[in-house]
Amino acid sequence: MFTVLHSFHIPVMGTSYTADTPARVAPFGISSVVSLVDDLLLERFRKIYAEEYKLQYEPVPQREPDGRAKRITAYLNTLAEVVKIRFEAIKKQPFFSKNDKAKYFEMLPTGHPLRVLYLKLMGMKDAPAKEREDIETTLNHSMAEGSIDVNIMVKLDRLPPNPNGKEPLSDEFTDAKTALKGYAKSSLKNSAVVFSAGINQSLYNYMAKFKEFYRNSAGEIGKRIIVKASDFRSALIQGKFLARKGLEVSEYRIESGLNCGGHAFPSQGLLLPTILREIRSQRGVLHQFRETIVNFYKSKGWNTDAAREAPPPKITVQGGIGNHAEDLRMREYYGMDGTGWGSPFLLVPEVSPVDTETREQLAKATIEDFYMSDASPLDIYFNNLRGSGSEKWHQKQIELGAPGSPCRKGFLQNNTEFSETPVCKASRFYQERKLKQIAESSESEEQKEAMRKSVYAKQCICDHLGNSGLIFWGREKAEDAPQSICPSPNIAWFNRSYSLQEMIDHIYGRTADLTPPQRPHMFAKEMEMYGDWFALQTERWSGDKDQLAWLKVAAENFNEGMDYCLEVASTTPFPGENLASIPIRVEIEKKRLKENLGILENSHNR
Repeated sequence: MFTVLHSFHIPVMGTSYTADTPARVAPFGISSVVSLVDDLLLERFRKIYAEEYKLQYEPVPQREPDGRAKRITAYLNTLAEVVKIRFEAIKKQPFFSKNDKAKYFEMLPTGHPLRVLYLKLMGMKDAPAKEREDIETTLNHSMAEGSIDVNIMVKLDRLPPNPNGKEPLSDEFTDAKTALKGYAKSSLKNSAVVFSAGINQSLYNYMAKFKEFYRNSAGEIGKRIIVKASDFRSALIQGKFLARKGLEVSEYRIESGLNCGGHAFPSQGLLLPTILREIRSQRGVLHQFRETIVNFYKSKGWNTDAAREAPPPKITVQGGIGNHAEDLRMREYYGMDGTGWGSPFLLVPEVSPVDTETREQLAKATIEDFYMSDASPLDIYFNNLRGSGSEKWHQKQIELGAPGSPCRKGFLQNNTEFSETPVCKASRFYQERKLKQIAESSESEEQKEAMRKSVYAKQCICDHLGNSGLIFWGREKAEDAPQSICPSPNIAWFNRSYSLQEMIDHIYGRTADLTPPQRPHMFAKEMEMYGDWFALQTERWSGDKDQLAWLKVAAENFNEGMDYCLEVASTTPFPGENLASIPIRVEIEKKRLKENLGILENSHNR
């Protein structure tokens, strides 16, 4: 049974920024998430760790049949082995020394029984060894590793070309399915797969083929299911669909639509506090599928006892949480079971493999340096850093008259405008042809320039997101490997590198707040981002009536959400919580929303 020691987890960050985070933090009992998008990158990380720990390493060639799944399995097995080696080494360390064992217990949440017991032991340094022995034995036996979890972005589910022939591959070889297979076949235990970016019914149907996601004869699930959802309805739909397959959701991770890192999935104007209020009042509904799951087990002739008695799914939240007060707001006011802390850990060298140049740039960056971009070839909003290595590289290519990137990996190939085989919008192949099409069109020069700008915006996040980690490990040089990074704007308020213990003490409120007093509340920042988003939709509105109706509903949701935020602002703040920033932001965004609605109405009536 999986033991949860901490009240926070470290979510997935890009393809490389948490690629080896479990090896770094799981030995300390902290859970984190690895992206399974880029199996070729994971293969390179496997070689790094195999060399460091003198583990057996047989490369899985790119053209190996079912190679993607095999590479993922091999990497996750290596991670599990490394975590075990590091964890056992910590367990063997003595008490009463300034070592990783002390760090393990000191970092536990304030008030956690193991931390309390450890501090009691520390006060018994001069007591007879016999008196300390039982406590030491209890502490040693109670130590547990953090969970090595994986993330599958379900929308990234292309069927790649067959590397060994002209016949197309069967549907089971899509990127998402092979990632799931690679994870299912790994040696990871007490682990979880996180599904993000919507629902993929085909993938969920495929998952039912693997016994690893069901309870064994002892009633335990070796590989749990976590669903990342943008709102209550999304969580409900996915939980219901999975239950019909007898699959249990162990946790729902609610994420802000915009105030997060990576790809952003804006809701229809629904703000995070509004979503959390609904979940707080309706969370029991998410446990209503228990009987459906029990009936599935019954139809298979399986033991139904454990499935029937399973606890309700946990609900956690992530996206812009920046200090202990906001963490408390999530857990104590909204009743969340835990929180996700991502981008601040990009400034913790012990946690995330970020190259020195990029880490320094993050530390110096101001709030204006972070923006919601059109860089993703998937045409999904993408949180970005101005002046990143990748951005500079793409600009140089444009100036050289050779825009676009060589498509080395192809994970984001989804456009067939100029070819039968899907290509990536950030590729040189696509951009050359699209720019030629624009040049030959009958549009005005002003329109052509806007269209060219849209083409140039697409960046090679597929390959470039992995480069920073490889530079960190000395496997690439910065001048040859442009670095893309996609942090939440929340990181702007953290301005240097931090130790792991320092950041965790910040999360648990055991140290002075690492962020300045003027940092706006996470709810205020999200409102600002939704204000920017609505202004952008207004600017880009094409005159479509259905889109206008959708935007009007979004405006109503946004406006109602801001009214609710005023209610939250009137509650008693948790120590250090900047509730005062919320009414100020509400006033600004309500005025801006009214102006943009006026622009839409005027445009519609012309």
